Amino acid sequence: MSSAPRLLVLHVPDWAVRAQAREHRVPESEPVALIAAGAVTACTAAARAQGVRIGMRQREAQGRCPGLRIEREEPAIAARAFEAVLAALEEALPGWHPLSPGTAAVRARGPARYYGGELAAARTVVGIVAGVGATGARVGVADGLFAAELAARGTGGAESSAVRIVPAGGAGDFLAPLPVSALGDPELASLLPRLGIRTLGAFTALDEGDVAARFGPLGARLHALARGRDPRPATPRIPPRDIDAVVDFEPPVERVDEVAFGVRAACDDFVRALLGERLVCTALRVELTGENGELDERVWLHPRSFSSAEVVDRVRWQLQATEVLRSPVARVRVSPDAVDPVHVHESGLWGTGPDERVHSVLSRVQGMVGHRGVLTPQLAGGRRPADRQTLVPWGDRASVSRGREHPWPGALPDPPPTTVYAVPRPLRVEDVHGRPVTVDDRGRVSAAPAVIVSQTGTRRDLTAWAGPWPLEERWWDPATARAAHRVQAVDASGCAWLLVLDGEGWWAEGRYD
Repeated sequence: MSSAPRLLVLHVPDWAVRAQAREHRVPESEPVALIAAGAVTACTAAARAQGVRIGMRQREAQGRCPGLRIEREEPAIAARAFEAVLAALEEALPGWHPLSPGTAAVRARGPARYYGGELAAARTVVGIVAGVGATGARVGVADGLFAAELAARGTGGAESSAVRIVPAGGAGDFLAPLPVSALGDPELASLLPRLGIRTLGAFTALDEGDVAARFGPLGARLHALARGRDPRPATPRIPPRDIDAVVDFEPPVERVDEVAFGVRAACDDFVRALLGERLVCTALRVELTGENGELDERVWLHPRSFSSAEVVDRVRWQLQATEVLRSPVARVRVSPDAVDPVHVHESGLWGTGPDERVHSVLSRVQGMVGHRGVLTPQLAGGRRPADRQTLVPWGDRASVSRGREHPWPGALPDPPPTTVYAVPRPLRVEDVHGRPVTVDDRGRVSAAPAVIVSQTGTRRDLTAWAGPWPLEERWWDPATARAAHRVQAVDASGCAWLLVLDGEGWWAEGRYD
């Protein structure tokens, strides 16, 4: 199953030349071509009927079509004309992502749910743009931007159809018969046919590693696109007007509750203004300015979207945690750092009651106990078991810098300990004669571990052990460097332990229950 988002792409054929012809009052029925750097960049259907093609030199195009009208390409005209089309689209379906003048994309889920299916949504889009002069538009729906745009452009057959819907999970099959030139890379389109690879299906049959080694990162990315793996989202346009909420305090205030009360009305207006643009905020930037000019700035993330109460909470939490402000607060600015169209976050027909109730209750508890009062675990990467879990405050979007996919040389293989101590427990490890067990610089133990003794004096006889395995981290930074040896041991009760020896002694880091 493809992980690419389901997207709807609108494409108006020959938009650039049509817009420029209208600007100069030239009938679209006449053969017209746009020229840049001496070559044809776009042409009307009448020009194509007489043999004019994109990329053709101007002299050759005029030779094939003696009545061809030549216009110097002016991209600003096409972009300006397409704004009217985007405005009509966004009035009905907010969240459009312009790809180029004449082509735009939107997430398919919201429109499909609103209009009763992807086909109905696509036909609605065609009707909307036809009403503002963009006749002959085509719509493609597929997994991923690459496949959806090719479907909208009529690539791969069905050029006469206004709507082309590629079934979910079928992007790879749709792309397979297309020529390698569909990738849009001239160098690869020239090289691959000489190697006997003429279709995207033949290209995807190559091993990913071999493609990356031969063609580099760009080739690997194009290989993923050809397989239907295109994770690029349809990013909505930036809000058309300034929706920042700014509150100036005169005189400046010191108490957190006074600041929170003072910004409440502005935060309500902030969220309401976004909704007026049919947008919601998913990433929030809060700037706090002190009386002496200090600036504390932070971006807060949200897995859904911010309500006005949650915006106030972020201002309050940032004030409680800041170490930058040394003087009373003189100004608070709240601005949207990332937005989504509102329909993406609307509930389905039957709602999402239980999940919303859980979120509401935990958010209220968090509002009472503080930002880090309610935490959720997030899997991460690391060499030690304790590093493989990160606690994220409830409501924050998980942002883990230590990816699990990294190799992490020196990490113990799975399975990890069932119980991992947040604070390792000190203990002693002795041999059969009661002497402390040590490890030398070559990783050799002084004697076989026989007994572990806890801090309370509890003794556990060991029946088996393995190791030691060295661990050396951040040797270049004396403040965070760590060198240790790890040992796995089983006691007489059958319980297994992960033991660590560092410069301060032995520790129990985890237990295999």
